[in-house]
Amino acid sequence: MDFFQIVEVENRNSNNAGIKVVSDNSVVADKLGFKKLMIQINTKTGSAFLKIKKQIYYYLCYRKIYNTITNNSIVLLQHPFHHKQIAREKFLKILKNNKKVKYVCMVIDIEELRVLGYNNYYEKEFKTMLEIADALIVHNIEMLQFFLKKGIPKEKIINIESFDYLQNNNNIVEFEKSISFAGNLEIIKCGFIGELSKIKDIKINLYGSNFNNKLLNSRNINYHGSFSPDEITKKLNKGFGLVWDGDSIDTCSGNFGQYLKYNNPHKLSLYLSCGLPVVIWSQAAQARFVKKYNVGICVESLKEAEHIISNMSENDYKILQNSVNKIKPLLCSGYFANKAIKQAIKLLTQ
Repeated sequence: MDFFQIVEVENRNSNNAGIKVVSDNSVVADKLGFKKLMIQINTKTGSAFLKIKKQIYYYLCYRKIYNTITNNSIVLLQHPFHHKQIAREKFLKILKNNKKVKYVCMVIDIEELRVLGYNNYYEKEFKTMLEIADALIVHNIEMLQFFLKKGIPKEKIINIESFDYLQNNNNIVEFEKSISFAGNLEIIKCGFIGELSKIKDIKINLYGSNFNNKLLNSRNINYHGSFSPDEITKKLNKGFGLVWDGDSIDTCSGNFGQYLKYNNPHKLSLYLSCGLPVVIWSQAAQARFVKKYNVGICVESLKEAEHIISNMSENDYKILQNSVNKIKPLLCSGYFANKAIKQAIKLLTQ
């Protein structure tokens, strides 16, 4: 039996963590013997001729992929595919019907749950995934329940528990009464960013794009710039990493905030891989993970986090830090993806 993975590669540099998680999963799969079949994505926009040219290129790529993949193979896909390719759905189904391949579909995001940006394309892409998947790797128990309600048999679903964050920086983490947030700092998207000035008693370190300079009027807010997924690991070495989203510091409200009830935020893996304990919304799906491994504090609001951290002793912090140091090497080495993919192989070969 042969193993393949179909991987989209974009023709641009990006500080987008979503690209990092797909890349890391691909590295782990490669080590497990999944041969990479690459599709170079052209993100340039232009004339109708350019669009037709791109689709012809994608068609030729998938025809080559079809010819390369052998009968009865296992093929790993990471969903959603974000770029429209007319040939993709057709060839994936032909591979399943004609060559009897089995698909391991790893869920990176569910646009239906994120709501904003959800459209007919993503609806069709999601339905195709459900139709062809022989094994489905999902984020956590809450997401598993979501797929059960969609009619997917429980025996086909694998809980990855956490995304990994492949890196080899050995930061020396210092105790500091602070929180660090790495991500999109656009106040329109993340309304809570605009309210961070209300947190007075602890230091706030921000990393990412779309920073509003007006926030620098607050003495407790420090902006450190925007960095790639590899560069940011060298910067995070103090206090707590913040896993939060939505409109308010009082709770994770709005579409983006509510998505935390289902997804595994990649920034959680980032912080832990850097050795930082985390602050996370207590209703987030990954609060279960944080409690299980004792790697941070779960709070209803950032005001609650402010109170806990401002009164925390260095010894209390080191207890959390010791727990983080136990799970850090797992995340940095790809343990969780490795385990999930192996479970999928076992499921499809037994």
